[in-house]
Amino acid sequence: MSVKVSIAMVSILRDGLAHGVGVKYKRLADAVEKAIGAGVIEPGSKLPPHRLLADSLGVTIGTISRAYGELERVGLVVARVGDGTYVRQRGMERPQDKGFRNVSDEPQACLDMSRNQPIPGQETALMSQALHTLASDSRRLQQLTGYTPEGGLPRHRAAGADWLRHRDFAPHADHVLCVNGGQHGLLCALMGLLKAGDTVVTEHLSYPGLISVARQLGIKLIGAGVDDEGLLPSSLQDVCRQHRVSALYCTPTIQNPTAAVMSVSRREAIAEVCREHNLLIIEDEAHAVLDRQRPLPLSYYAAERSVLIGSLSKAVSAGLRIGYLHAPQALIGRLSAAIRGTCWMANPLAMEVASQWIENGMAERLLDEQINEITRRKALVAGALEGLSYKTHSQSPHFWVEVPELWRASQIAAELKERNYLVATAEAFAVGHAAVPQFIRVSVCNSVGDDGLLLAGFEALNRALTETV
Repeated sequence: MSVKVSIAMVSILRDGLAHGVGVKYKRLADAVEKAIGAGVIEPGSKLPPHRLLADSLGVTIGTISRAYGELERVGLVVARVGDGTYVRQRGMERPQDKGFRNVSDEPQACLDMSRNQPIPGQETALMSQALHTLASDSRRLQQLTGYTPEGGLPRHRAAGADWLRHRDFAPHADHVLCVNGGQHGLLCALMGLLKAGDTVVTEHLSYPGLISVARQLGIKLIGAGVDDEGLLPSSLQDVCRQHRVSALYCTPTIQNPTAAVMSVSRREAIAEVCREHNLLIIEDEAHAVLDRQRPLPLSYYAAERSVLIGSLSKAVSAGLRIGYLHAPQALIGRLSAAIRGTCWMANPLAMEVASQWIENGMAERLLDEQINEITRRKALVAGALEGLSYKTHSQSPHFWVEVPELWRASQIAAELKERNYLVATAEAFAVGHAAVPQFIRVSVCNSVGDDGLLLAGFEALNRALTETV
């Protein structure tokens, strides 16, 4: 560059703040994007530190973090942990990251094997019955059509405690808050307990919903190493010694995307590292309910520092948007404030339906049906996976399939898409900028009532992978 980047950046960003459109961080990001496009800021340039720009512009560090996060999201810059943020070299830009979505924009002719969604069962008929019952109870309807406490009605919180209960882990309703699905629960946990600029460590392949919301909130993510059981305590320890970390987010049971399940000893070791470094634990159990024999949650081993996220989305009904947070009493107030700040309260009508199902056993019945159907479908496609290297868990709705050497997962995904089959690659789950393993996640969930179509999709996957060897 002909001038120092820091001097140029301050001038560019001041102009963007004065004449740009939208919220501050967007104005800043747009200004830098235009400068990169015009060649004023050259490829490979290191951008100034967050604090320097914040002080020079009179904005918060969080605003700068969100602006840099937006630039990273659209593929213009790359953040290197411990080194700073750099403009990408020409030819290395990646397509704009539009996020990992639960609904596909692809034509209906495609079999979408890229997403884990609950397999349709009897929930539609049960929903009709529940709504008919509610329609005749004017007193209860009156209660549900007004404002309720941000944490949920006592009965709904008690139902949530029942849903989260597992063996010796017996939550009390006072420690449970109602949220609009697991993703909303994650948002509230991050908003309520962390701040922009904080660092969260997670598995180096992690839930895309975490990646998305962390970027939006200006929270930094660092990926830690894993093995066949999931997060490695030694890797978590190393990250904590090298960086100032505020929290751990992890999925101990049926990890997404690797389907790993931590042993009891691994959970105890993770809890001990978190105590040593005073880390908040955010534990995602969205898929865990599918494993009836799962170990106790991390929240059992480190109850004083753990927030557990549970939901009905993967086992009962995604559309109801029912989720629960379990947390120590000391954190309930901050989490309640986050719920109030995002939506005032979880939807009382949906919570009432879910509570009825939990109380009368219908939720457990739908969970059993979900587990049985996943097991049946995985047995159906097992033969089509012959000769492939993959990982899964008996109750996981997906397989984690390795792509042979010399080929890239993106190539396989593109080839399958041409045949009207959609799969997810490891890129969607990658945290940080280390090499992304060449794997594909493929689910058995989305062929409604058509075993032939599901089997054809897995056979197409086998051909795409074996014909490359």
